[in-house]
Parts: sequence; structure tokens; C-alpha cells
Amino acid sequence: MDKRTFLKQMALIGVGSTPLFKQLDQIVSAVAHRTPDEVATDEAFWAEVRAGYRLKPDYINLENGYYCMAPQETLEHFIHHVREMNYQASYYMRTVQWSNKKRIHEKLAKMVGASAEEIVVTRNTTESLDTVIAGYPWKEGDEALMANQDYGAMLNMFRQVGERHGVKINRIDVPMDPKTDEEVVAAYEKALTPNTRLLMICHLINITGHVLPVRKICDMAHAKGVEVMVDGAHAIAHLQFTLPELGCDYYGSSLHKWLSTPVGAGLLYVKKEHIPKIWPMFAEWGKEPDDILRLNHTGTHPCHTDLAIGNAIEYFYRLGPARKEARLRYLQRYWSDQVRDLPHIRLNTPRDPQRSCAIANVGIKGMEPSEMARRLLHDYGIWTVAINNAGVKGCRITPNVFTTTEELDTFVAALKDMAT
Repeated sequence: MDKRTFLKQMALIGVGSTPLFKQLDQIVSAVAHRTPDEVATDEAFWAEVRAGYRLKPDYINLENGYYCMAPQETLEHFIHHVREMNYQASYYMRTVQWSNKKRIHEKLAKMVGASAEEIVVTRNTTESLDTVIAGYPWKEGDEALMANQDYGAMLNMFRQVGERHGVKINRIDVPMDPKTDEEVVAAYEKALTPNTRLLMICHLINITGHVLPVRKICDMAHAKGVEVMVDGAHAIAHLQFTLPELGCDYYGSSLHKWLSTPVGAGLLYVKKEHIPKIWPMFAEWGKEPDDILRLNHTGTHPCHTDLAIGNAIEYFYRLGPARKEARLRYLQRYWSDQVRDLPHIRLNTPRDPQRSCAIANVGIKGMEPSEMARRLLHDYGIWTVAINNAGVKGCRITPNVFTTTEELDTFVAALKDMAT
């Protein structure tokens, strides 16, 4: 075995042969014959999954949507990669850095059903989508369309290109509780003009958990000659989908949310035909115009995070995408169905169960979100985040696979107590 092959293997093998990493496979094999919906309600199974995480006992964590801790299995792999990076140092960086990164791109691409030539690893959704917004070939008089419920970082970047290039920025309000997909599509369609060049939409609206009908919106926009960029910060390893199914032109996501990679990992997808027209955020020379790597020149970066993405993907598939999504849907409906129609409680997430997954937003009438979040933490030991913008007033609630129904019972009791 030559040194280069040895170094590749040392960097990628990790510590997967230890008993800790065999445990998940044993747990899953015991339920492999059952449907995802059956397993979703099996508290004993999910308690065993929970045991694979190191959770802070000081509070109930219902704010996993910002950054979710990795299971101990992924964390130990990551620590191993950090040690290897430190051990090999510049030798690794100058020999196998890029071939290993290429393998991670291929794994990610396979996961989302795209070509590895259309995928790069970034630090987060903001970096991914801002690369497209800032690098788009804008001309004075062009227009861009988005929603008031979209993420602030991207709205700010659009505002910057508006001021810099004379682009008109138009916004709509996404219907909070639509009865049909067509209601959502129509809200965007009415705001398009002959000058609209780019439409930004969320896959899941981060403040409410509303899952938008992405394919229908893309088809409508494309029929009018408008390209679509999707903010998928919360979608990867949360919902089951492929990028070809969505039909979008650009897609960005944060992998340290629902895929539970180490913090600082994201994904950018650019449809192959669009790559040449996007200007890089940081200059890159010597690559072909249709090489997506020209959009990803960020200098020396933490390669150990890239390698841990591969481990997180492996964990996700061993746990089971369908099994995970079913559990996340169950957890959200478990608590939200108990309080949705109570007096003084306001659910800011669509009633239709197909229009949301793990994320939901709940408010208490007459109480500011900041006060609600403060009381939940200090009076009941429940960690959440206050949301008070774009017409949404409440706390965002994001359980994960390690969340128990007992913890959600505590949350429901707290809501009822606070709302009296």
C-alpha cells in the first residue's frame, strides 16, 4: 500500500469499528421489518436512539433547528478527523485534500439526487445563496421576488444588490394556512413581472415550518422565464426529496441542522447550465466556466468538517430517512394537535399535516414572544427561540429524534399553564 492510499484510508476510516458504532445497527435491525409510521410511535426504540446523544440535562432542548448537536458516533469520527488533520498537517493538504473532498461532494450529490458536478460544500445556507445572489449577472431594471418570511441574511443580500446594481426587490406574504398548493403558487405568480429574473422561495419557512409546494412554484416560474433559487436550510435530512423532483435552478442548505454534521457545513447546488454565468464571490482562475468549483474558492479551510459530513450521511442512512421523517412528523403533531384549538393559543404553522414536518411555531395571545421564551426557559426548563417578525409572533419549536413525548408533555403543560 502506498503512502497516499494509506493516508486516504486513515482519514476516512475513522473509528467505526468500536462497539459504540455497532449499537445503532443493532437497534435498527430490531425494527427493520416494521413500517416507518409504526416505528415513529415506538418510544422504546427512540429512547435507544437518544442514548447515542450526549444531551445537556439542564433544560429540554426544543431549539434544534438552529444547530443540532451530532450524535456521539458522528462526533467521535469528527474528533478523529481533527486529530488526523493535525497529525498530517500540510502533507495531507497538499496530497489528498481534494480527492477526499471530491468523494464528499459525490456522497452529497447522491443523497440529493444531483450530479457531483453541480454540488459544492459551503459553510452554511447563507454562504450558498449569497454566492448566487451576489454573483448573478444583474442589470439595472431587473427585478427579484421573494417573501417577507424569508431568512434575513438573504433579504439583506438582495437589498445590497438592489442598491448596487439598480435591481428592484419585490416581496410578498406567503399565506399562513393555505387550503391548497395553488393558493401559494398564485401568491407568487401575481407578483411576477416581465422584469423578474430570479425568484427566491423557501423549501421550509424557517420561522413557521411551512413546507412550500416547490415543484409547482418552479414550474409556474419557469413557464414565465423566471429562474428559482430555493432556501433549503431546513430540508436536507428532514424531508425526503431529490433536487430533480423539485426542478429548481439553485439550492442551498445547512448540513449542521437536520443532518447533524459539525457546525459550519453547508451545500450549494447550481444547475449545470447556470454555473458559467454566476460570478464567484472569491476570485478563482484556471477552471472551466462550467466547473462549479470556481464558485467555491475559500482558501484553506477545515477539511475535517468535510470528512465528518460523510460520517453524518452514513448515520442518517443507517437510521433510515423514512423512519426519521415519520418520527419528526409524529413529534410535531403530538404536541401541536393538543393545543391548536385552545383559547389564547395561536399556531403559526399550517393545519394541514402535509404542509409541515418537525418545525412549528406557537404563540400565546397577549404575550410577547421574548417573554414567552423567557418564561419557558426560566419557569419550565424548556429551551426555545422567540420569533417576532413577518407577522409571526411566537416561539419556534424544533424537536429532533432524541426528543421524547414525555418532554413534549411537559411543554404542552407549560403552554396550557401560561395561556390561562
